[in-house]
Amino acid sequence: MTDDLTATEQFVLTHTMLRIKEPKRALQFYCEVLGFRLVTQLDFAEAKFSLYFLQPRGHDGPETLTLEQVFGLPGLLELTHNWGSEDSADQMHSGNSDPKGFGHLCVAVPDIEAACARFEAMGVAFQKRLGEGGMKEIAFIRDPDGYWIEIVQPGLMDALVGGNRV
Repeated sequence: MTDDLTATEQFVLTHTMLRIKEPKRALQFYCEVLGFRLVTQLDFAEAKFSLYFLQPRGHDGPETLTLEQVFGLPGLLELTHNWGSEDSADQMHSGNSDPKGFGHLCVAVPDIEAACARFEAMGVAFQKRLGEGGMKEIAFIRDPDGYWIEIVQPGLMDALVGGNRV
């Protein structure tokens, strides 16, 4: 393995993909609950699937993105819907039970107490409420497909990690 990392200086982690069962339900959750905006939808009729690319609100950029822009921007969320999966009884995500692998997404908020109160009022499912468990400064909510979303307030993270920093 080479020590020269200059070849990777312009690599960009562009998006994370989650499979979803019902696009309308998932888009409503990510847009209304977490404040994302749909920037591009791609439908692949022959292959029978659709891709929905979302971006957190507040980021500069055009209302709709070209494919070149989508695959060049960091931090997008891709929701993939395989047509017909909404009729399946299968879950899209195991809820972090076996088998283990994918864990969760994380969303930072300026006021975690206000955000959690808002989620509560909206009827969002909690995996772990603020103040519960060993890590009392974070919460976990679940999206309609069972994916966990960690909710953090950046200013509280130093107290959470304490002396565990390298």
